Amino acid sequence: MISFKQLHHDEEPLLLGNVWNVESAKVYKKMGYKALATSSSAVALSLGYEDGEQMTFEEYFYMIKRIKASVSIPLSVDLESGYGHETDTVVSNIMKLIETGVSGINIEDTSVIDGTRKLTDRNVFNEKLKDIFIKLGESRDKVFINVRTDPFLLNIENALEETLERIKLFEALNADGVFIPGMTSENDIRTITEATSLPVNVMCLPDLPDFDKLKKLDVKRITSGAFMYRHIYRELEKASQKITNERSFSPLFI
Repeated sequence: MISFKQLHHDEEPLLLGNVWNVESAKVYKKMGYKALATSSSAVALSLGYEDGEQMTFEEYFYMIKRIKASVSIPLSVDLESGYGHETDTVVSNIMKLIETGVSGINIEDTSVIDGTRKLTDRNVFNEKLKDIFIKLGESRDKVFINVRTDPFLLNIENALEETLERIKLFEALNADGVFIPGMTSENDIRTITEATSLPVNVMCLPDLPDFDKLKKLDVKRITSGAFMYRHIYRELEKASQKITNERSFSPLFI
């Protein structure tokens, strides 16, 4: 069977199903998706928390284990900034995921402080990543580490230039991929993919180019984050409203 890492080097971009529970994982598997990834935001929302490591790692890990046990295809985990203030804690969390059979993780260069997402200084984040990679030791090769960088998501000044500088540091550490949420411009995407050998991951937004265009731009991984979760619950609201308006459950069976 083709490995999770190899899936990032196919001609076709890897479309990941972003999941938050066992049922969503089974649906994506049934639809023929080759791999899955948790949306930490969607899992948190499903448990009554806001995004940004508001749920505990233990709560998250329970959901991850249930999802992993339900499907046979590769599962990557959105680890946010690591669920730990110290790198030893982050490494311990990653090792638990590896032992559970998780194929990959995302780790990001922002953290949510008092409800506001803030970008970590690039050199501080680089040292954190380097320490994590070293402490993982031989286990480093057992997991695909997709490094998320958020200048575009936070709409900072000179987002493209800052992203390129950060990618250079990720390459030097032999990261497996780079995830750039918030980037939608074809010119920006092309500039990034031409500047790095790392597989580039983008996230769905209303103005993101379609999959055929992303393929031509050499994007290798496409994710939807928590947008599918939010879409489904908007549809639940509409269905509930119809039932109320019609004073009947018949809308559930149309």
